[in-house]
Amino acid sequence: MHKDALRPAWVEINLSNLDHNIKAVRSKIGENREIFGIIKADAYGHGAYEVSKVLKDNDINTFGVATIQEAIDLREKGVTDEIILVALTPDMYASEIVKYDITPVTCSYENAFEISKEAEKAGKTIWSFIVVDSGMGRIGFLPDDPNAISEIRKIARLSNFKIAGLFSHFATAGDADKSYANEQEHVYEEFIEKLKKAGIYLEFCTMANSGAIMQLEDSFYDAVRPGILFYGCYPSDEIDNGGLLVKPVMSVKATIVQLKKIQPGVSIGYGRRFIAKRESLIATINVGYADGYPRLYSPNAKVIVNGVIVPLAGTICMDQCMIDVTDVPDVKQGDEVILMGSDGKNTISAEDIARAVDTVNYEILCSFGQRLPKVFVK
Repeated sequence: MHKDALRPAWVEINLSNLDHNIKAVRSKIGENREIFGIIKADAYGHGAYEVSKVLKDNDINTFGVATIQEAIDLREKGVTDEIILVALTPDMYASEIVKYDITPVTCSYENAFEISKEAEKAGKTIWSFIVVDSGMGRIGFLPDDPNAISEIRKIARLSNFKIAGLFSHFATAGDADKSYANEQEHVYEEFIEKLKKAGIYLEFCTMANSGAIMQLEDSFYDAVRPGILFYGCYPSDEIDNGGLLVKPVMSVKATIVQLKKIQPGVSIGYGRRFIAKRESLIATINVGYADGYPRLYSPNAKVIVNGVIVPLAGTICMDQCMIDVTDVPDVKQGDEVILMGSDGKNTISAEDIARAVDTVNYEILCSFGQRLPKVFVK
């Protein structure tokens, strides 16, 4: 147990595995393209500031976040590198964009104008990426909108707001069927051609996310934007890893805070969903659904204790849960419990938990990373 965690439960972040994954992505895409390190949602729960330092050690100097607060937190911790806000920024926050030297994305002249106006007041120039919606349906100029090109032309004429390049995002890059992803790439390139015909030459294009990095080499363009791959997970079970081997960075651990022996017929937890059929030894650990351990996982949950995979006993509570350690030899209070991770013999992965609750590994990582204290190891 790590005393500095201030509770007998923590997420363990393996920075050596993170470094391995960054190098694996670099090897896959080659040396001639940039990497935008996506560290939104506190680096998918892994600790954005600490992850940014490892990225920087690997010559990655552009980071992607999702909220202004995420960008401000990095700035206040001393990060001076480029930070791209990959979500749209309402006009009312234009002054924050300028104050903290954030690179926004935009798909509106009015939005760009407000940022330019604030930049002029501050004597600054803000660089931004234009977003085109090639088929994700989330944000961006619609490529067939007759006003899109004229809007971008107006943006290009602003005095204190400059266009750095063109963003788009894949909807199905992680799917086995690449037909829609290929269609999106075609839409993206057609839009680039429309801009060129209008006299707008964007020198920097970026589209590839983790799924595209694995299997859509034509979409690498000038920069790729890996997220989940950095953290040791694949974006989908549907596609081959293409020789890109990554290692999980996050483990979730706890220590047993209490052991109790119960008799047959005794129940455990809310709803009495565990009733002992034999004399049983029950251990309590201080991890619950408020820490990202999904309550819906309760019927299928497994943990690793002293080299043995054991089941949960009852329903996951908000801050605690109970496990059945009856079959674990010599178990004692203070023993380590692995909720997600490996002991070298047994493994419980983010994908295992995600499949059991019908979600994605992204959500599992982000959820565990919100409240549990982080311990960084190499």
